[in-house]
Amino acid sequence: MTPQMLYALRDQAGVPSHPLVFLILGVLTFALHIAAVQVMLGAASLTLRGAFSASLHWRRLATAMVTTAKIAVSVAIVIGVAPLLFVQVVYDPFWYTSNVLSAWWVIGFIVLLIAGYIALYVFYWKNHDIMADGGKGGVWMVLSIALLLAVGFIVHSLTNQMLFPEHWMQWYAPKDVVNPNGHSLHYWHLPRFLFFIALSAPVTGAWLYGYRRYLQGGQEADAAYLGWLRGLAQNLMLVGGVVSVLIGALWMATLPEKMAWFASSVWLLMAVVALAAVVALPLVLRDRIDTGIWGYAIFGAGAVGLIVVGAAREMLRFVTLLGTHGYNAMDYKINMDWYSTGLFFTTFGVVGGVTLAYLLTVAWQAGQSKGMYTPSATVTRIGQWSVGLLVGWTVLYFAVGFFVWAR
Repeated sequence: MTPQMLYALRDQAGVPSHPLVFLILGVLTFALHIAAVQVMLGAASLTLRGAFSASLHWRRLATAMVTTAKIAVSVAIVIGVAPLLFVQVVYDPFWYTSNVLSAWWVIGFIVLLIAGYIALYVFYWKNHDIMADGGKGGVWMVLSIALLLAVGFIVHSLTNQMLFPEHWMQWYAPKDVVNPNGHSLHYWHLPRFLFFIALSAPVTGAWLYGYRRYLQGGQEADAAYLGWLRGLAQNLMLVGGVVSVLIGALWMATLPEKMAWFASSVWLLMAVVALAAVVALPLVLRDRIDTGIWGYAIFGAGAVGLIVVGAAREMLRFVTLLGTHGYNAMDYKINMDWYSTGLFFTTFGVVGGVTLAYLLTVAWQAGQSKGMYTPSATVTRIGQWSVGLLVGWTVLYFAVGFFVWAR
């Protein structure tokens, strides 16, 4: 596949803003998405471990984690749309070709995602009081985790297939016989996939530190439970971090020849340093974890670490396609659209910011209150603003659409 053919497959209308904007947003949204995925996997696994345990500590944790897993799946799905959109904007010749080659799986992963989501809710519905009754219907949680992992593996395969245009014709027409049915996944790299799955352990450990600090803020009286949580969180971060590094080393050792440069790159070094710093942070903070915002800072540092990992992952893709296939995402034709660009950042920063601020404030204050929580007038006003902004955004969206249609 020559560079000329790849460039010919681009959208001739160009992109509505500078390609760098989409690349940066792709990294940031991927990091947020993968963080939600890893919290979901970790919380679901802890739920499965704790719901059927005789230990009251484990069962209490399972009660909290099943709710966390349920919400994390929703967040992962919603945020996961964004990095896919940004990829298809600047890497459309690669992404769409990969999707066509495995079209059956592109549609199938939606079905599997819905089934996995439903299975998680069935388990949630069957377990209203894990603390008192223990777990019921664990097969539904096992099924949910398996289906959601299958969804991740499909997207992993599609993302990797786009990096091998030299094999596209072979996959599309094996032995010169055209096979357009899209029934096959043609390429995957198991160590790469397992690396991101293994990261769910240290990420979940960081999440547990935040959960523990949240309980402390609400004047949690069970000191034994808090101490147990700290030990579990630390073990998840340390052991999970070591396992992630080992799997990452296997990924680097098995890189395809055209990607071998990445194993000795500064991007990989930055990712390793960032992840090591996050894992070491609880050991550095020690008792300060129990004061102020330090308990939450560990998960915040983990989010920054995932952004660094996401940036390294993006550089692996960008440099591979540029160096091996002559495709430069940065030279995409720009057809500047100030309205859509402004609308996106306004939506993200103002509408999303105010709405998220309201939800986080309510969640925080409710957790720090005894008995029935009643929001203050200020918090109520922020909630009203968030609803008003969402209504205004919806009206503007349809108004512009009708205006364009009428013209």
